[in-house]
Amino acid sequence: MWLVDINEEAARNTTAEIVKCGGRADSHVCDVTDQRSVNRLFQLAGENPIHILVNSAGISHIGKLESTSEAEFDRIFQVNVKGIYNCMYAAIESMKANGGGVILNMASIAATAGLADRFAYSMSKGAVLSMTLSVARDYLAHNIRCNCISPARVHTSFVDGYLKKNYPGREQEMFRALSQTQPIGRMGKPEEVAALALFLCSDEAAFITGTDYPIDGGFFNLHG
Repeated sequence: MWLVDINEEAARNTTAEIVKCGGRADSHVCDVTDQRSVNRLFQLAGENPIHILVNSAGISHIGKLESTSEAEFDRIFQVNVKGIYNCMYAAIESMKANGGGVILNMASIAATAGLADRFAYSMSKGAVLSMTLSVARDYLAHNIRCNCISPARVHTSFVDGYLKKNYPGREQEMFRALSQTQPIGRMGKPEEVAALALFLCSDEAAFITGTDYPIDGGFFNLHG
């Protein structure tokens, strides 16, 4: 397994956790917005075929159309859209040459729901969903499956940082309020998203392609 991140320390720490649990992993530093860097990294794989590609690099943004600057819009597009394009582009020939593979992209409920103050972020995740469907259709004959996962709010370090920055002294109160926006009454856990990703990349999901999987605590269907 290769772990690719622009943050060298984060990649190294995650790699160490995998190795500690008995797995095998290597960490590599790469900016997914730079196609030449991505291509060079994938070429390092040499004769080792790429069987599974999970695209999880992404950044968030809060703002309406009128409060989103061109620079912010471009940054979201470069990471969340072009970054996924660059990685799929670099991996597809290897998968074709070696009889197939699995591509899993991380989208969001923002791809299909009208969320307040998420203009640029929703744009980018809508593009991820569209790219997923297109790749799934175009590479059926090459035995390449492509799906995406659309989480609702998941408790990560980003959430903690957002609350600390925007609601100093009220972090716990706002955490509870945000958790209650999901019918299940809490935020998702990273390991719950990981479990779904593992299934979709496994042989048990061999009949699944071109599908967006919400993991949303009932967000879409259980309000009201």
